[in-house]
This record gives sequence, structure tokens and C-alpha cells, in this order.
Amino acid sequence: MNTDAVSVAVIVPRPVRLSLIWTVSFAMLWTWLIYSLPALAESGFPALGVRLMAHGLIAVGLWLGLEGTDLTARQRQATWLVFMVPFTLWAAVAWTAAINGAFRTGTSPLPLLPVAILLPVIFGAPVLLWSKRVGQLLDAMPPTWLIALQLYRIFGTQWLVYWLSGMQPGLWALPAGIGDVLTGLFAVPAALALAAGTAAGRKGAILWNIFGLADLAVAITLGMIMSPGPFQLIVPYGPSMALDTFPNVLTPAFVVPSSILLHALSLRQLIRRSRAETV
Repeated sequence: MNTDAVSVAVIVPRPVRLSLIWTVSFAMLWTWLIYSLPALAESGFPALGVRLMAHGLIAVGLWLGLEGTDLTARQRQATWLVFMVPFTLWAAVAWTAAINGAFRTGTSPLPLLPVAILLPVIFGAPVLLWSKRVGQLLDAMPPTWLIALQLYRIFGTQWLVYWLSGMQPGLWALPAGIGDVLTGLFAVPAALALAAGTAAGRKGAILWNIFGLADLAVAITLGMIMSPGPFQLIVPYGPSMALDTFPNVLTPAFVVPSSILLHALSLRQLIRRSRAETV
């Protein structure tokens, strides 16, 4: 066994374990905080803070990724604006619509919330998956960043708290909350394992992305068939879904499609790296 093999086998697992311990500890503290202080969750401040934090991280990470490309300064600025202006406008439209109650059941004859979830993915995914400029950016950006960024998914513990408090039906809150928490918990360990540069680390990162996408697919499907509207097939016994009001509606209307696109970008990046290494 050479020195590199020993380094991967001995050094990498320790930071992975430590990151998992710290993330679990933070998730437990956060869950206890919003459970013991219901007024905090009801205020909407934690939900809004998470949305702003994720938006800022994406903006900073995109700029840092562009710094590593061969583009000129003007080209980097133009590329950053090309992505961030539509992204920010999308966030502003979603927030404005949510504040004005546009996603409330019965407000419009059209199912606006499913449209808000699916439309950005339908139009955004082809651009992000086939654009040459996006591919150039992904080649320059560390593959760990797109994975570690989704650490924010641990804030899905709010759905578990809502279930424990009798505010959400368990049929939706349990799979959606647990799936989100697991995705967030393993985001940093998956990124650290990927940073080791091993085939196992890359495979783990791909599996993490697939799991994260499956979690979102389950949450979207259950949400649509359990919420009042044209797609409802299950009427939950007990508390209603209550996902159509501000600020909670921002999760399906903005965070969910954003997370799907981040997973798509990460998978494209991992596949491009694999192909480049085999050439």
C-alpha cells in the first residue's frame, strides 16, 4: 500500500466523521430550538433567513467558479449577470407572489404552485445541462461545492417539527422531512469523500445526488396528491397540508426547483470529470 492509499484510507474518514457529527449536532439543536419556541417558526424568520443564505451562497460560489476560468474579466462579469439576474428575478417573483397569496388554494383556476415547481425545471434544465458556457464553468469549479452547498437541506427538520406539533400530516411531513434532513446531513461528508479523488468518493457523490432528487420527487408527488386542488387523490386525516401560504410556500415554489437544478448541475459536472479522466 503506497502513501496515497494510506492517506485516503486514514485521513479522509476522520474529517467525514467529524463533519457528520457537527452537522447532526447542529440539526438537533435547530430542531429543538424551533420545537421549544413555536413563535420562532411561526414568525417565518428562520425560513426567510435560509432562503437568503442559499441565494447568497449561490451568487458567491458562481463568482468564485468564474474566477477559475480562462474568461476575461468582462466575460466573467457578463456570465455572472446572465445567470444571477434571471435567478434573482425568479426569486423576487416567487416571493412577491407568495406574499400576495397567489399560491393559495382557490386563488386562481390554474394550479399555480405545481407550475411554479415544474416550469423553472422544464426551462432551466436544458440550458444548464447543454450550455457550453455552463460546461466551462463546471470544469473550473470544484465539484465539492455544488454538493456541500445543499447543506441547507437539514433545515427540512421544520417539517418534522410541524408534524410533532400537529400542524402537518405525517404521511407527507415524515418522508419529506427525513429525506431532506438526510440529504443535508450527508452533503458535507459526500463532498469530503469526493475531494479525496477516489472512484468510491465519486460514486458516493452520484448516489447522494440521486437520493436528493428522489427525496424531492417523493415530496412533490405526495404534496400534489394530498393538497386541495385538481391533483388531490388523498385527503389527509387531521391537519391540512398548509403549504400554500407565505413563507412556507417558498419551499416548493422556489427552493425545491432550485435544489433540483443544483442536483442536475452536480451530476453533469461529475459526469464531465469522469469522461475527462478516461480520455
